[in-house]
Amino acid sequence: MIDWSWKRAGEALPVLWQGFQITLLATLLGFLLAAALGLLIAVARRAAPRWISVPVHAVAEFVRLTPIVVQLLFAYALLPQFTALSIGIAVLGVHYSTYMAEVYRAGIDDVPKGQWEAARALSLSPARTWRAVILPQAIRRSIPALGNNAVSMFKDTPYLFTITVVELVTAAQQYGASKFAYLEAITMAGAFFLAASYPTSVLIRRLEKRLVY
Repeated sequence: MIDWSWKRAGEALPVLWQGFQITLLATLLGFLLAAALGLLIAVARRAAPRWISVPVHAVAEFVRLTPIVVQLLFAYALLPQFTALSIGIAVLGVHYSTYMAEVYRAGIDDVPKGQWEAARALSLSPARTWRAVILPQAIRRSIPALGNNAVSMFKDTPYLFTITVVELVTAAQQYGASKFAYLEAITMAGAFFLAASYPTSVLIRRLEKRLVY
């Protein structure tokens, strides 16, 4: 028989809410960093000279293909002067920027060649071509995939426990350990994730249909 206690669930709620706020903060700031840095990486790979684009591609591939836990532990050991949360946000942002760079790259490649030709015919400078013609279209095409990356980042925030950040799952584990009862806390943590992720996924699907059709 499942020994569920609504009393313990009520006691766990404030603790979980604090952890949930940390999870949301890490996701939001990490996503903003990843979205901006990913765009820079994508443009650098496409428009920069080879002596810039090749090293940028190599570093991005290294970051993308190494585990985020290893990156968190390495940054935490290397940068003790920063708080664990700030390090976690930075690592999440840098790690996911490499995935978002691929999303942007696909969006750029999806811009019709006629748009490039029209910009050249109008004698637009390369900088203005990117800023006024290519990037607005590429970013519009990339929004649904960027949203999916945001959801994935949200679900990866429990990795922050490796550098002592008390996010939602860690808060649930700590409460469970203090009361010798994990069922309520872990179940509610899962409910928090579902309550945040599912509406976002539905919104992303609707947005994708709207942008495509």
